[in-house]
Amino acid sequence: MVRYSPDPENPTKSCKSRGSNLHVHFKNTRETAQAIKGTHIRKATKYLKDATLKKQCVPFRRYNGGAGTCALAKQWGWTQGWWPKKEC
Repeated sequence: MVRYSPDPENPTKSCKSRGSNLHVHFKNTRETAQAIKGTHIRKATKYLKDATLKKQCVPFRRYNGGAGTCALAKQWGWTQGWWPKKEC
C-alpha cells in the first residue's frame, strides 16, 4: 500500500482524519476542510461552531456554483460563502 502523506515530526501535536459512507456533500466538506486546514485545533473548533451559528462563513472557492454571496466572506478575501451545517 502507498503512503499518502508523510509522518509528522511530532505526532503528539498533529492529527489525521478520514471518513467513509458519510451523509454529507463532498463539495461542502472540501471547502470546510480547506477553511480549517493548518489552523490550531482550538481555533478550528471555534470556527466550526461559529459557522453553525452563522457568525462566520465558509468561503467557497473551487466549488462555488450556486453559492450565494456573503458579506462575511470578505475576511477571507472572497465574495462567495456559505454556512454548511452538516459538514461543520
